[in-house]
Amino acid sequence: MDHTAVLALYDRDMREGARPDGPGARIERTGPVVRHVADAQGWNGVVWSALDEGSADRAIGEQIAYFTDLGRDFEWKLYGHDRPVDLGPRLAAAGFRAEPEETLLIGEAARLAPDVEPPAGIRFVQATDPAGIDLVVDVHEKAFGTDGTRLRHRLLARLAAGPGTLVAVVALAGDEPVGAARMELAPGSRFAGLWGGGIIEAWRGRGVYRALVAHRARVAHGYRYLQVDASVMSRPILERLGFHALSTTTPYLYGN
Repeated sequence: MDHTAVLALYDRDMREGARPDGPGARIERTGPVVRHVADAQGWNGVVWSALDEGSADRAIGEQIAYFTDLGRDFEWKLYGHDRPVDLGPRLAAAGFRAEPEETLLIGEAARLAPDVEPPAGIRFVQATDPAGIDLVVDVHEKAFGTDGTRLRHRLLARLAAGPGTLVAVVALAGDEPVGAARMELAPGSRFAGLWGGGIIEAWRGRGVYRALVAHRARVAHGYRYLQVDASVMSRPILERLGFHALSTTTPYLYGN
């Protein structure tokens, strides 16, 4: 894989050319900034910027004013290759708080673990209705210890937008949900995003996470690349499956 070329393609497809993630959301391009705007339960934030030392502070102030006027908390999704090189400290100085850094991993779908299957006793079921989404969110809350209210809202909105924009999968041991993951699809793009990947504690280390990645790679028809924002824990697993580290990404949060 040509890392430089694929990263540039990712920036064009998924950041500068971002698409709204559900009904009622919109993409706005204002000068050197692309932002995603949704309701209070959706995701609001800056997805791409082309700034330099002379324009960064002004652009930061403009985004703060814009989202504050809307009454929205928001995120500036900062990538390790974004400019200027001190954009992170500038965001912090303006009142943003940084979440833990993750690694942007990208792999070619056709090459990712084609022979990996679910462990014995595990079956995968796709969530296609509100009841299925409730299972995904329940696993997410148990696996990550966070409230899933906003996630439920976003996933239901994606289902309403059309089945071609979301693949949500639940791993069942008998009738017990033990893992869940999703793949968000942007029609017209060459990239699909892998998100979630939550496994309840009793089932970690048994291959469920790996199998969920492989399953999504197999059903990513029409998408050449899969993208993951990987934590320190998941990065080694994903690299063994065929993903490549191309950059880093850090959420900078503004608001409550």
